[in-house]
Amino acid sequence: MRWSEAFELPDVLGWIEILILAAMLYAVFLLFKGTRGSSILTGLIILFGVLFAITSLSHLDVLNWLLSKLTLYISLAVVVIFQPEIRRMLARLGRQPWRNNGMAAQRSLVDPILRAVKILSKRKIGALIAIEREIGMRAIQDTGTRLNSMVSAELLATIFFPHTPLHDGGVIISGDRICAAGCLFPLSQREEISRTLGTRHRAAIGITEETDAIVVVVSEETGAISLAYNGKLRRGLEPERLHRMLASLLRRERTGLSRFREKIETGEADLSDTVLMMHDEAQNDE
Repeated sequence: MRWSEAFELPDVLGWIEILILAAMLYAVFLLFKGTRGSSILTGLIILFGVLFAITSLSHLDVLNWLLSKLTLYISLAVVVIFQPEIRRMLARLGRQPWRNNGMAAQRSLVDPILRAVKILSKRKIGALIAIEREIGMRAIQDTGTRLNSMVSAELLATIFFPHTPLHDGGVIISGDRICAAGCLFPLSQREEISRTLGTRHRAAIGITEETDAIVVVVSEETGAISLAYNGKLRRGLEPERLHRMLASLLRRERTGLSRFREKIETGEADLSDTVLMMHDEAQNDE
C-alpha cells in the first residue's frame, strides 16, 4: 500500500472548510504581524508542534496525552499574552461606522488645531491631541477631566501651558468638541520603536494602535510636530504639511479603517505631499 493511498481527498464541503480555516489563520497572522506578539506566537507554535511530533513519532503516549490535555490551558495563556492584539482586533470589529458623531463638523477642526500647534511648537510646549473617529474612547476619557468645550486654538494652548492642572496628559476631541483633557493614553510596547521617542510620542502611537484616532503631537524638547495614525508616527512635519494631512483625513465621511490607512500613507492632498510621504516611508524602512 502506497502512502498516497492512505489519504482521502476532501469533498466540496471539505475544501470549503479548508479555505475558511486558511483564511482565519491568515487573518490571525496578519493581525500579529509587526507586533511584539508575533515572535511569541511563532515560538509557541514551533515549540508545541515539535513536542507533539516527537511524542507521536516516539510513541510516548503519556506525554502525547498530556500535551493534548494542555491545549485548553495553552489557549487561555494565548488570550492573556496577546491581550493587546486581541483587544485591538475586537475594537476594530466593533466599530460603529453608522454613528454620525459630527463628522461634517470635524472638517472645521483643522484651522484651530493648526493655530494651537503653531503656538505650542514655537514656545516648545508639549502637547498631545487625539481626534476620535469610529472607535469610541470613553474609557480613556474617564481617566481625565470632562470638559465638553468648543475647540479653539486659545483653549488648546491654555490646556497644555506648563504648571496648569490639565497640561500633563492628552486631550480628546470627539465630534467638534473637546470632551476631555488630562487623559492617560496607553503606551505602545513595540520593541522596534526608536528609543529616542519619549512618553508623549509612545502614548500617541499606543492609542492609535488600539483605536483609529488621529493624534497630533508637539515635542516639549524640540517643538517638532508629529502626526500618529494606525500605529504609525510621522515626525518633523511643517505646519503646512500637517494642514494638508489633517484636511485629507477629516474632509470625508467615514469610509472604514482601510480607507484612512490609505489616506495617511498616500497623503491624498497633492503630488508634492505624496512624494514627501513616500520619501519618509522609505527612510523608516531603512
